[in-house]
This record gives sequence, structure tokens and C-alpha cells, in this order.
Amino acid sequence: MSQILRQHAEHAFAEELDELKRADNRQRPPNWAMSPWAVATYLLGGRLDNGFEVSPKYIGSRRLIETAIATLTTDRGLLLFGVPGTAKSWVSEHLAAAICGDSTMLIQGTAGTSEEQMRYGWNYAELLSKGPSTQALVQSPLMRAMEQGKVARIEELTRIPADVQDTLITILSEKSLPIPELGTEVQAVRGFNAIATANNRDKGINELSSALKRRFNTVVLPVPSSAEEEVAIVSKRVAELGRALALPAEPPALKEVQRVVRIFRELRNGQTEDGKTKLKTSSATLSTAEAISVINNGVALAAHFGDGVLRAGDIASSLVGAIVKDPVQDELVWREYQETVMKERGDWKDLYRACREQE
Repeated sequence: MSQILRQHAEHAFAEELDELKRADNRQRPPNWAMSPWAVATYLLGGRLDNGFEVSPKYIGSRRLIETAIATLTTDRGLLLFGVPGTAKSWVSEHLAAAICGDSTMLIQGTAGTSEEQMRYGWNYAELLSKGPSTQALVQSPLMRAMEQGKVARIEELTRIPADVQDTLITILSEKSLPIPELGTEVQAVRGFNAIATANNRDKGINELSSALKRRFNTVVLPVPSSAEEEVAIVSKRVAELGRALALPAEPPALKEVQRVVRIFRELRNGQTEDGKTKLKTSSATLSTAEAISVINNGVALAAHFGDGVLRAGDIASSLVGAIVKDPVQDELVWREYQETVMKERGDWKDLYRACREQE
């Protein structure tokens, strides 16, 4: 077994990518490793003509994924937008892995991200001893992607200060990066593009300028449209994580996954599934990613401190941690949900008792 805790997508799914490339006889954009059809099949899953099964990486709207892929064949960048936990980074990584076989051209956006991290920096020892030169230049992932005709990824774009964001305007519109210190520029090779992600919960932190917005085509990734879809996503990712972490436990029972997903959906929507009871909403995101985390942590508890079978008591503490972010407001929301919803469901008594024991 590999000692790498989490492999990059192009390594973890190398067999699927190789099979797709062999089966792919459609037209490929310049410098793409496979055709847009094959990229979509890689993300959404499917059976190839030779019988090989490609696993789905994203469960959701096919049209959204097709739109995202089509955008990357044009001269516009792709902005994946949505609430936290809707698989924006996951989709970004797999798109880059399928298109150019390299998902590592990554800039992590934070309030401290500087212009040098977006464009280029300098090796100051070389700079002081020899002056500005190509040897002293420290390339950013964005510059390397331009030179190699690959896809650059920018995480949490709206977390980056506005003046630093705007360094992307020339790169995305002119496909060039000036280096005035050397009197030269880097011109993007065919195949270059950028995928950025942003959370709508970050609205107002560092708004994108209208000029930068025009350089991106925005695709909004929604929360799963149905409980069945969300349960399928959670079950799949929990199984994958269990194998990757070598957890000595049974796969979680479908019933437990369904209960966690139902709790999250009801508290997100502010009403019970049947629409009969109105609920207060939590300040927490309660995303699909957090549901995966709750189940996965429960599996770890069952594996190492139980008999390997996931039960209500293994889930309860993680549920509280995911839902109660604000100790005042969310505590009331959670208590009300327990007493008006969980307590009244006959087959939820075990989970109700386990959650009450956490108090």
C-alpha cells in the first residue's frame, strides 16, 4: 500500500485515465490529454466500449460539468462558485487531472496571498549576486502552467486581496505575463487555462472586479438536489476514505448515512422532509462534505473504540460538533430539532438518546 496519505487525482485514478485515453478517438483541443467527451466521462463515470467501468467522481448535473469543460476549451477561465462543501475543489482537481494530467499547478488563496505568489518572485541570493536574470526568477504555478500549456488552479479566489486578484486580468485576457525587470514576457502555450473556486459565503470579503468577472465563465455547483443523490455521494466518499485510511471497520449501514443526510437537509432547508414542521436553521453550512466528515469520524470511533459497527453513539458527538458552531444560537436550534423531530420518530430513539447523552 502506498504511504502517501492522499494521492493526487492523476495518480489515484491513473488506470481509469489510461483506459479512457486508449478508448478516446474524439477530437482533442490543443495540448489536452483527452477529448472533452472523455473528460466528462472521467468525472461523471460510465462504461467504455471494452467493458471497463469508469467510476463517477461527481454525482450531479451532467450539463453543469459539460458547461465547465466546454468553458476550458475557450479563451475564458472557469470560476466554480457555490456554498462550502459542494465539491468545487474536488471538481477543479479532477478537471485538471483529466485535461493535462497534472492537478498540482495550484495557488491557495488567502488574505496573505501576494502578487509574487500569483505572478513570480525572486531568489534573492541570486538576485543580489548576479542581478535580475532568468536563473533568479522563481516561477509561480500560474507561470509554469502558461509555459507548459496546462491548467492552473486558484483556490478561494475571493479570499485574495482585490489588488492581487487583478493581476489575473492581463494573464486571462492577453494570455501573457510581462516581466519588466527582464524586459520580456511569458506567453501562454496552447492548452493553458485557469480554474478558480469561490464560496458564496465569502460574498463581500474581496469582491471580484467587473473586469475580472468578465474573464471568467461562472458555473454554480449546487447542493445535491435530492436526498438520494446526497446519500449516494456520502456513501461513496466514506467508502473511499475508509479504504485510503485503512480503517478496520465495516462500511456504515445505509440507515445511518440516510439519517445524517436527512438531519443536515432538514436543518439547511428550515423544515422537515414532509414540509409539516418549520425549523430554525443553523449558522453552520451543513454541507455534503461535513456529512461525509461526520460519518467518517463515526466509523473511526467504531473501529478503534467499538466493535467495528457504526452505531448512533458513534455519530452523535460528531453531529453536535458539525451543527453547533455558535454556542448560543445553534444550541437552541439543535435542542429544538431533537425535541420536536428526533424524539417523535420511532426508529430514531437510539440517536435521540445518544445525542442527549452528549450534553
